[in-house]
Amino acid sequence: MIEKTDVIIIGAGPVGLFSIFELGLLNISCHVIDNLDKPGGQCAELYPEKPIYDIPSRISITGQELTDDLLSQVKPFKPVYHLSQQVEKIAKLDSNDWLVETSMNKSIQAKCIVIAAGAGSFVPRKIPLKNINHLEEKNIIYAVRDKSILEDKEILILGGGDSALDWTNELSKVANVTLMHRRKEFKASPDTVSKMFQLQTDKKINFFLGQIENIEDLNNGKINVITKNNNETKSFEVDFLLPFFGLKMELGPIANWGLNLEENLIKVDTEKFETSVPSIFAIGDINTYPGKLKLILSGFHESALMAQQCFKYCFPDKKNIFRYTTSSKDLHKKLTSL
Repeated sequence: MIEKTDVIIIGAGPVGLFSIFELGLLNISCHVIDNLDKPGGQCAELYPEKPIYDIPSRISITGQELTDDLLSQVKPFKPVYHLSQQVEKIAKLDSNDWLVETSMNKSIQAKCIVIAAGAGSFVPRKIPLKNINHLEEKNIIYAVRDKSILEDKEILILGGGDSALDWTNELSKVANVTLMHRRKEFKASPDTVSKMFQLQTDKKINFFLGQIENIEDLNNGKINVITKNNNETKSFEVDFLLPFFGLKMELGPIANWGLNLEENLIKVDTEKFETSVPSIFAIGDINTYPGKLKLILSGFHESALMAQQCFKYCFPDKKNIFRYTTSSKDLHKKLTSL
């Protein structure tokens, strides 16, 4: 059976979810496909409890709180979610619609496709050591999903990017944290780095230079992490090891759709965020254009402009009259329907 909708959104992260809202304001229906088992994308999967500070009007909000708010915001538009699956094939029909087939044998027909898949499927870069698989998700955690299990524990964090330092600063409030990086230069934001060094000065965290050499299972719920700096070896007996070596991107089947790519990102027209293939759009971290900033708020802006162009494909015989949510009685009725 083929399900029908106006727009198929690939990716249920914050930008994909906000797209439902922007399209819904224009009476455009959506189906959403995501390879994760729940909406939220990278925010919900990799840092649900990590605070985010650059969402307008929110002093601080976690990845899960942002996801929950966006899900509540789009409820009036009744999106249909297809989770735990990815798009396997797309085909252009004689009607000029798209037919999308998923890995779970779902067939969905739509006038437009919006790719909001982050930068593809994100996979954490793992520790390059053999025979540690049995420790992963037990003592070795690549994504903090439940901060409470780390309270009052001995934790060793590896890495020098935003995730490593953000979690160092955050977990210093509830656990005994040691941060290790191979050098004193960091890729994290300067403010985050300054906070980390202040915590070190205040003896609220420990910081060491070094690289991981080996991990031993102590069979008592703890592990022994052996590190090396120059010729000096140091061991850390900890409850949890949190490696933050960044993420590697897997673009997946999207790479074979005939889109104009640049270093595994999709080039778009910034007037409407359309790709080189008409009626296929790309928003959020997966797209690229001059001046691109990989910020959630940038993706929100891209969603709004994308929706205006989708209207032309979905309702070619109608004129799109721009309306403000603050003054439109029709939109007020729709948005307060729950």
